Amino acid sequence: MPREFDPVSLRLFVAICEEGHIARAAQREALVPSALSKRLAALEAQVGTPLLRRARRGVEPTAAGHALLRQSRELLAAMARMHAELSDFAAGVQGSVRVVASMSALAGQLPEDVAGFIARHPAVRITLDERAGREVVREVREGGADLGLAWDRVDAPGLQVQPYRSDRLAVAMPLGHPLAAREGQADGLRFADLLDFPQVGIVPGGLLDQLLRQQAALLGRDYAPRMQVASLEAGARIVAAGLGLAILPVEAFAPQAPTLGLRLCPLQEPWAHRRLLLLTRDDRWLSAPARALLAHLAEAAQAD
Repeated sequence: MPREFDPVSLRLFVAICEEGHIARAAQREALVPSALSKRLAALEAQVGTPLLRRARRGVEPTAAGHALLRQSRELLAAMARMHAELSDFAAGVQGSVRVVASMSALAGQLPEDVAGFIARHPAVRITLDERAGREVVREVREGGADLGLAWDRVDAPGLQVQPYRSDRLAVAMPLGHPLAAREGQADGLRFADLLDFPQVGIVPGGLLDQLLRQQAALLGRDYAPRMQVASLEAGARIVAAGLGLAILPVEAFAPQAPTLGLRLCPLQEPWAHRRLLLLTRDDRWLSAPARALLAHLAEAAQAD
């Protein structure tokens, strides 16, 4: 009979893969490197094949290591959810749901929709965490989250997908900016109009950043922001200081624009209309509270 995998060894293996170095993983896990190496050797002996190979600056998983890494993350996430949910039951909570969502989803109406669900189901505990689009997909696929919300440009093979709410991209600019006069013209404000002015990039390397670079390339232009920030709020404040223009979701920032002295001019491009998606694994993996939240969010989307 094959030996069962030790969750501690799997956790340490994940740490090695994430750190790319045994010494750094040992420091992260508060162990001496020799103890970590011994655990790794035992795991490789159990599997019967090497799990790591030497790289230029440390180690990296072999093909078998990648498979074990994916399965380990799923198993450890499931165990964490099990402990959390059982602890919740002990505290009188009737189930828990973990949701991971992109910045755009959290900046929109998702918090209000979740609050509406909690008002109807006060005994269910909802955990809501921000993640980049690709991280949303990974966590849902590996079982680290029950539900995910991301922009429809994200690639999510193997997951169940249904539409959530939509939003629209707009150009944030200081009051009195020269481009504001073009908003009411027949063609509206086009992306090409912005590229002659300094830009403020939001979340370098993110889906929106990639989209803007692609659209600029199609125009034969470069999208080269004067500065880049990691949040929508920081971008809006930099625009308010007169340091550039930023493309932001209308629904998230329309209420804040007057306070910051900003004007939001809708961007007249087909790709400026975005759809947010609800991502889940197969229904059989969803708890009853997760299915109830999914139905609630889908109902909110239909009402929208």
